[in-house]
Amino acid sequence: MKNIINNARIIELLRESDEYLSGAEIASNIGVTRVAIWKRVNSLRKKGYVIEGSPMKGYKLVQLPDLSIEEIKNALSKENLKIGSDLVFYKTLSSTNITATELALKGYSEGTVIIADEQTDGKGRLGRRWISPAGKNLYISVILTPPISPRDATILTILSAVACCIALKKLLPIPISIKWPNDLIVNDKKIGGILTEIKADIDKIFLAIIGIGININLDLEDLPDDIRETATSIKILTGEHFCRTTVVIEILREIQRWYDILLSNGKTDLLLQWQLHTSTIGRRVRVKIGNDVFKGVAETIDSEGLLILRLPDNSFMKVNAGDITMLREWES
Repeated sequence: MKNIINNARIIELLRESDEYLSGAEIASNIGVTRVAIWKRVNSLRKKGYVIEGSPMKGYKLVQLPDLSIEEIKNALSKENLKIGSDLVFYKTLSSTNITATELALKGYSEGTVIIADEQTDGKGRLGRRWISPAGKNLYISVILTPPISPRDATILTILSAVACCIALKKLLPIPISIKWPNDLIVNDKKIGGILTEIKADIDKIFLAIIGIGININLDLEDLPDDIRETATSIKILTGEHFCRTTVVIEILREIQRWYDILLSNGKTDLLLQWQLHTSTIGRRVRVKIGNDVFKGVAETIDSEGLLILRLPDNSFMKVNAGDITMLREWES
């Protein structure tokens, strides 16, 4: 534990300074030898921290790791958040949702977060595969045990979409919005999605897994031909590589904030926030449910998060689940 604390303190000191810090100054502040600082700086470099070193000047932090579990843990522990209080990282796994379910059934507590650098069998809604290459995107699952009815399970997807949308808007100057029920989109192209899976009896959810996938540093050539026209990434939109560590921290902060609001105040605030951040309401849409296809205007969502669709004959239908396509003006 002392090594972890000292490494975190070294990073903190370097981040607070715009100038070089001598090894002697860092060693004195932490209470270890200069040789110990040299060894720990080298270990931090191996973890992806870019730290310049000069015998005459000392050390200077130039760049944080793209995905640093140590940075995430340090940031969340300072805020004493329950979400992310236990964080489990895998270099590669089949699916963070599958692993999260397995860990939850083994006794891992609410708030545990599973992060993978790569998924070999990433899961999307309606049985779709989520493209999950290594070193590019975010693949996160959160274990929750919410005291809510199974009929309100959709609110967990809405919560996660609101949290992710707000977090990304804080970090990026791009027009991210929510497409009902779980897609994060920019200019009608998908940049992320949420997959909520629950285990419940008749009147109680005893386990909910919130899976989140965000396209961060995908290049256009990384996208398969069949989704190149409908998907995008932060890098494609901005032309710049973006730090995944920063995105994880902000998303988990927002999930904690909105989960607390849900538990203390109910669904009203969340439903309002969803309305403020959605690009679905008021649009003409096509809804595919199994083999059936319906077209109409997305009017609103109800108190359970179900989509209210106004059909061409001005009747209304509730949509619990389906594949939603936004229709353009010329599409019938």
